Amino acid sequence: MVLEFTVQRSAKRRNLTITVERDRSVVVHAPVGISDEKIRQVVESKRQWLYEKKGHPQKYRDLPHPPGKELVSGESALYLGRQYRIEVIKTGLTEVQFSQRFLIPAAQGKKRVEALREWYIGKSKEKIIPRVKIHARKLGVDVAGIRVVDSRYRWGSCTVRNNVGLNWRLIKAPMFVIDYVIVHELAHLIEANHTPRFWNIVRAQTPTMDKAKAWLKENGQLLEEVM
Repeated sequence: MVLEFTVQRSAKRRNLTITVERDRSVVVHAPVGISDEKIRQVVESKRQWLYEKKGHPQKYRDLPHPPGKELVSGESALYLGRQYRIEVIKTGLTEVQFSQRFLIPAAQGKKRVEALREWYIGKSKEKIIPRVKIHARKLGVDVAGIRVVDSRYRWGSCTVRNNVGLNWRLIKAPMFVIDYVIVHELAHLIEANHTPRFWNIVRAQTPTMDKAKAWLKENGQLLEEVM
C-alpha cells in the first residue's frame, strides 16, 4: 500500500521530523538539503508507526456529510464554547458586532463569512495572547514572540526559537480548552518531547487537561468549519 505524504522544507530546520495531522495526513518537515530518496527511506522505516498514528482515536473520523451552516438569521456560531444566535442586520451596521448574539451587516453580502472570520481573529488576539503571557510567567519560561495564526489541523506550535503560534479557531472553544493548548505549547520550552515529565508539567498547570482533550476530540472538527 502506498503511503502518501507531503514534504515541507525549511532552511532553518536541521532535523527531519514526521507528523500525522488530525485529518490523518502525513507531513514531513525536512531541511532544504535532504534528498527526496532519503525522505522516502525515512518514511518507509516509520511505516508501522505512521499507520498506528493515522488510526489513533483522536484523529478525525471521515464524515459522510460534513457539517456546514450559512450566515443567515436564525443560525448560530461558536464563541468560547457556546453557540450564539446570528442576526443579519439590514441597516445601520458596517461590521460584525457581538452582544450575546452575533450581529452581522447584510451589506457584507457574500463577504459575511470573511467578516466573521476577521472578528474571530481580532478576538483571538485580544483574549488568547494575554493568556499566553500569564501561563508563561507561571511556568517560568521566556517566549520570544506570540502570534495568532491560520493553520489547518494544528491548534498550536512552538518553534526552536521560542515563538508560539495559536490557531485563531481556538477562540470558538471554551477557555479551559484554550488554556490547555497554550500550556501544551509552552511546556515544550521545558521538555521538547511528549515524555511523562512533559505531561506532568501540563497537568500540573491545567488540572482540566483530560477534560480539554476530550472536548477537542468531540468538538475539534466543528472548530475547523468556516463558521
